[in-house]
Amino acid sequence: MQLPSFVLSSRCLKAAQRGGSSKWEALQYFAGFGNYVRTETLPNSLPQLGNTPQRCPYGLYAEQLSGSAFTAPRHSNQRSWLYRILPSTVHGPYSKVDRGFLRSDFPAEASPLPDQLRWDPFPLPTDPTDWVQGLVTVCGAGSPEMKAGMAIHMYACNQSMERKTFMTSDGDLLIVPQQGTLSIQTEFGLLTVAPGEICVIQRQMKFKVLVAEPSRGYIAEVYDSHFVLPDLGPIGANGLANPQHFLTPSAHYEDTCDTWRLVHKFGGQLFAAEMDHSPFDVVGWHGNYAPYKYDLSLFCPVNSVGYDHLDPSIFTVLTAQTNAPGVAACDFVIFPPRYMVQEDTFRPPYYHRNCMSEYMGNIRGVYEAKSTAFSPGGGSLHSLGSPHGPDSTTFAKASTQTLKPVLSDPSALAFMFESHYMFRVTPFAQHTLVQPDYWQCWQGLRKHFDPTNVNAGIGS
Repeated sequence: MQLPSFVLSSRCLKAAQRGGSSKWEALQYFAGFGNYVRTETLPNSLPQLGNTPQRCPYGLYAEQLSGSAFTAPRHSNQRSWLYRILPSTVHGPYSKVDRGFLRSDFPAEASPLPDQLRWDPFPLPTDPTDWVQGLVTVCGAGSPEMKAGMAIHMYACNQSMERKTFMTSDGDLLIVPQQGTLSIQTEFGLLTVAPGEICVIQRQMKFKVLVAEPSRGYIAEVYDSHFVLPDLGPIGANGLANPQHFLTPSAHYEDTCDTWRLVHKFGGQLFAAEMDHSPFDVVGWHGNYAPYKYDLSLFCPVNSVGYDHLDPSIFTVLTAQTNAPGVAACDFVIFPPRYMVQEDTFRPPYYHRNCMSEYMGNIRGVYEAKSTAFSPGGGSLHSLGSPHGPDSTTFAKASTQTLKPVLSDPSALAFMFESHYMFRVTPFAQHTLVQPDYWQCWQGLRKHFDPTNVNAGIGS
């Protein structure tokens, strides 16, 4: 679709871009989760007294980005003040554009399926495809209009976004690269996110993704609340994902006079508008509403040191809560390398029927509960009430192995998006890459019950 023309105005007299290819070298971050950050690229570009001076330093414009209602409690109130060369109002009119396989109207566009589902790895594109063009929705529930629910997407791309930026008003994006490092330019600064790391880009934040190789990964888009660190309860004050390991970018700006395309995800649809300048023109900002990244290798796992396989919630990195305490719109859970020392215990994940929906992805290696066919870049969905657990091969091995302290495969890393919602599966995911024989991985399980032998069981 042809976008309406947006004429370059006389305010763009020259182009002066800070950095270039070297701007991605030695990036500087602020450490800490949810901190209030103050960062500027030019000295004294942030006002010293208030937020909206009569004239901002360097002739900048003051713009607030709200991540919560003005009257939200102070502990959950999120906003940032951005001091930019031009305000975000300066763009042409929006036109609706093709959204490809992105979906959000799940009652109308997707189906509830009680079957256990598993998908082969999402293929890497052969035609030039940028990050936005490579987005595909797998499943989801709820509505961005009502700010309740979530969607799970995959991305696969081989081309950088050039003079193109993306933002979503629908939800916060938790991005999990599986292959290829993402260089992400945001209004707040620069992030590099490699496989084994994650980033969260919250709603209304403009960004673009650059890649140097074919890249693939997973996305959880949450319509409800923002992600927070889980409460630790009796674990104490430390453990799991440590706040100090979360990194927020420092300010970085560019001042260019060229045509940009702004792609806006709004109500599940895509709209595009033209801009005559770079959207990444924030010279300084301060606040507590900003994108951030985290290295999953820094996660501090806790585990049973006596007996039993504990619930996977002990591996929660981030959680986005519903209005019900302890009930998540989305828990992001990982299965990291860790020592397993339990005695008299079936150590892999137990057989389970959950009141939550569980979508799993594999970043690398072999997942401990599935010996085959759950490949890196693939996924599985066990909707609420759908029984799941180790395949027959894993059950036989774990039931007869000698129990001694072992380190789980250090090369393996899988994760789970767990949600209170009943997911509906998109038509694309119902008919593309789905493994029709996934159910057969449990059909090798056999009866071992013997009412005359209390010690009956496999290997007895």
